[in-house]
Amino acid sequence: MSASIKYILLICLGFFSCSKQEKTQGNWSSWTEKNGRIKVLSTTAMIDDLVGEVGGERVDRLTLIRGEIDPHSYELVKGDEEKIAFAEIVFNNGLGLEHGASLQYQLQKHPHKVALGNEIQKRAKEAMIFVDGKIDPHVWMDISLWATAIDPIVEALSQADPDHTNFYVQNGAKLREKMLATHQDLIERLHAVPEKSRYLVTSHDAFNYFARAYLAERDEQTQEKWQKRFVAPEGLAPDGQLSSADIQKTIDHLSRYQIGVVFPESNVSRDSLKKIVSACKEKGLTVKISSAALYGDAMGPAGSAADNYLKMIGHNSTVLLQEWKQIHE
Repeated sequence: MSASIKYILLICLGFFSCSKQEKTQGNWSSWTEKNGRIKVLSTTAMIDDLVGEVGGERVDRLTLIRGEIDPHSYELVKGDEEKIAFAEIVFNNGLGLEHGASLQYQLQKHPHKVALGNEIQKRAKEAMIFVDGKIDPHVWMDISLWATAIDPIVEALSQADPDHTNFYVQNGAKLREKMLATHQDLIERLHAVPEKSRYLVTSHDAFNYFARAYLAERDEQTQEKWQKRFVAPEGLAPDGQLSSADIQKTIDHLSRYQIGVVFPESNVSRDSLKKIVSACKEKGLTVKISSAALYGDAMGPAGSAADNYLKMIGHNSTVLLQEWKQIHE
């Protein structure tokens, strides 16, 4: 398919698309416009947010997996192949996150695809977490680790637009400073809670990096004992089968550490948590499901308190603090 035909197809798709693009991302017409800006496609909103901070007005952005859709099992829908083919650069998470077969196939074909999680692994191999022998792809849940993705973004944009390398480098430096300051602030906020209360139970294994960075004591981090801070009945991807052993493991954890609240995730079914709370009740354990959901694999909608990356992590911290306060009052 020639570039001109791809261009026409994308314009047509833009007229029939029902999805609304966020203002910071422009829309179909602006993304396909020949305006000298780099056309960037990111698989997730968490990636797109970093790209927007680094690229500023020099890039036109789109996010492939939007809203409450699970990125783990995402399969391409009509128009997605054209988006990927039209993009000059495609940023994805990698580390096995986007394991839908059709998406994987198209990503592998793209000549300028950058898997940020894989780049983070190269730069901070010792910081990666493995669960049952599989690498945990949820690296964005630790702000300091996610900041490691800034350099490969700067490098890719600079390669595509070398005349503005200083612009990308400076934006990257500002973003890193802001992220690391927020990271430190969250540590202080969450560590104001007594360590006996800093235990997290959610639907699936999306919060390992968060628990290690923000809930664990320093000696727990260095001695690899932080794992007790977080448990989830479902594995790294919420599309797997939930077993009775998984439920029992979570119940035992709740009982051992006297945890009184579990947290749903915005884009994951609450069924497993409901089963756990019901089973706890039968055993005489009082456990409730938080009324506010955490954001793990997806950010909040535009205009919400979690509609960009740092606000999303901040929202999660605020929800935890509020629920823990209520439980222990």
